[in-house]
Amino acid sequence: MIAPRSTAARGSAVRVVGLALLVAGAAVRGWTQVPPAVEMPRVTEVLGRPTDDSVTVNARADQVLEVYYEYGPAPGTYAATTPTVTLAAFSPAEILIDGLEPDARTYFRMRYRSVGSAGPFAAGTEHSFHTQRAPGSGFRFCVQGDSHPERAGRQFDGALYARTLATAAADGPDFYLTIGDDFSIDTLKTIDAASVAERYTLQLPYLALVGQSAPLFLVNGNHEQAARYLLNGTPDSPAVWAQNARNLHYPQPAPDGFYTGNAEEVAHVGLLRNRFAWTWGDALFVVIDPYWSSPVPVDGPLGGGPKTADRWEITLGDEQYFWLKQTLEASTARWKFVFAHHVSGTGRGGIERAGEFEWGGLDADGTWGFTRQRPTWPLPIHQLMAANGVTIFFQGHDHIFVRQELDGVIYQSLPEPADPTYTLWNADAYTSGDKAANSGYVRVTVTAASLRVDYVKTYLPNDESTSRRNGEVAYSYSLPETALPRPPRRHLGR
Repeated sequence: MIAPRSTAARGSAVRVVGLALLVAGAAVRGWTQVPPAVEMPRVTEVLGRPTDDSVTVNARADQVLEVYYEYGPAPGTYAATTPTVTLAAFSPAEILIDGLEPDARTYFRMRYRSVGSAGPFAAGTEHSFHTQRAPGSGFRFCVQGDSHPERAGRQFDGALYARTLATAAADGPDFYLTIGDDFSIDTLKTIDAASVAERYTLQLPYLALVGQSAPLFLVNGNHEQAARYLLNGTPDSPAVWAQNARNLHYPQPAPDGFYTGNAEEVAHVGLLRNRFAWTWGDALFVVIDPYWSSPVPVDGPLGGGPKTADRWEITLGDEQYFWLKQTLEASTARWKFVFAHHVSGTGRGGIERAGEFEWGGLDADGTWGFTRQRPTWPLPIHQLMAANGVTIFFQGHDHIFVRQELDGVIYQSLPEPADPTYTLWNADAYTSGDKAANSGYVRVTVTAASLRVDYVKTYLPNDESTSRRNGEVAYSYSLPETALPRPPRRHLGR
C-alpha cells in the first residue's frame, strides 16, 4: 500500500519553492531565476540510474569543493560514506551511493568544504530515495510533457515550472520522467558546444527540485537535435554536443545487468544512453528513441527546411526494434509502460497516427506497406505493443493531456508543465479521447493489482481560484477500469 504524502508535507514543499520565487521577484519568466537547491556554495544535485542497491548522484557547484556523501536507513542516521572527491567549479561529478538494501528508503546528504581548507566539512540538505521495489510492493512515479523553456511567456513560465516540480516532488515519486523538448537548441543564435551545454545546465536548478530525491529519466525529443543525421565524423556536431551535455549532467542508464539498452558506442560520444529498460515492482519501463536511429531528420531539420518526405525513412532501426521486441516478450510484469517523445517521433495526434508507417504498417495512401518496407520485422510497433500487453504508451510533443485507447493499449499524451496560458493546444489533432488543457504533470500509482493515473494540475498563485487549485486532480482513470468510473468523453477545458 502506498501512503500519500500529507497535505502538510505537500504544502511545505511548495512553500519552500514559493520562498525562492519571492526572492527572484514576481515577474519570473526566464531560465535562471530559480536559486539552486543548496546554497553557500551553490550546488545542484540530481539523482539517476537507481538500482536494487545503488543510485548515482550528479553534483555540480559554483566553486571548487571537496565533497562526499553520508547515507543511512533513517533520517539523520548515516551508517556509510562515499569516498571524498574534488568538484571543479561548474564541472559536475558523478558519485555512486551503493551497498544499499533492496526495496528500502535511503537518506543521504552532502558534506563539503573548500579545497585547501583544514576546517570541518559542512552539511548539505538531507534527501532520500528508494531502491528498486520488489514485486508486490506499491509505488508511484511522475512524468511531465514538453517544458520548452525557450518559449518564455507563451508556453513557459519559470515560477510555474518550479511550482509544478515542487508539487510533483511532494508526491514522493520513486522516479521522474521528462518526455523531451526540455533542452531545445533550435532557437540558439549561435550553436556551439558551450551554448548547447548551457541548455542543459540552465535546467539543473529546476529539475533538481524533484531530481534531488527522485531519480530522473530523460526521453529524447525532436528539439534537442540529439540525432544521427547531424553526425559529421568529427566532435564538432550539434548531435555530439547535445548528447555529451546530456550525459555529463544527468546520469542516464547504459546496459549493465540491471538496465538493458543501447550498447552502441558513437564516435566522440561513447555510449548514447538514449534508450533503456528496467523493471520496478510489478512494472516494466521501456524508453525508445527514433532520433538516434534514423538517418534523416525525424521532425524539422536544424536550421529549417522541409521535413522528411518519405516517413518510412524514419525508423527505430533493426537493433532497437528487436531489442524492444525481446524486452516486451521476455517480461512477465503485470504492467508495461513504453515512453517516447511521440508516435514515430513526429506529427500530431495519438491513435490518429498509430496506423502509419512502421508504427502501424500503412503507407501514406492508407494501403498496407509494412511487409515491403520492413520485410524482417514480424509486426509494426503498435501491433507489437498490443500483442505483448503494453498497458500505456506515454508521449509528448503535442502539449496537451489526452487519454485514448487502441487495441487495449492506452495512448497517454502529456501536458506541458509550465504553460502560463493554460491552453488546450493541438486539440483538433485528436479526433477521439478525453482531453484537458495545460498545465501540470501525470502521476501514476502502481500496485500488483491495480493502476491509477492522475492528471495533477498546477497554477501560478495569482491564477488560482475556488475552482482552480494548485495540485488538484483534473482527470483520473484506473486499471482494471472497474476500480474507478471513467468520466464522460469530453474536453476538460481551462
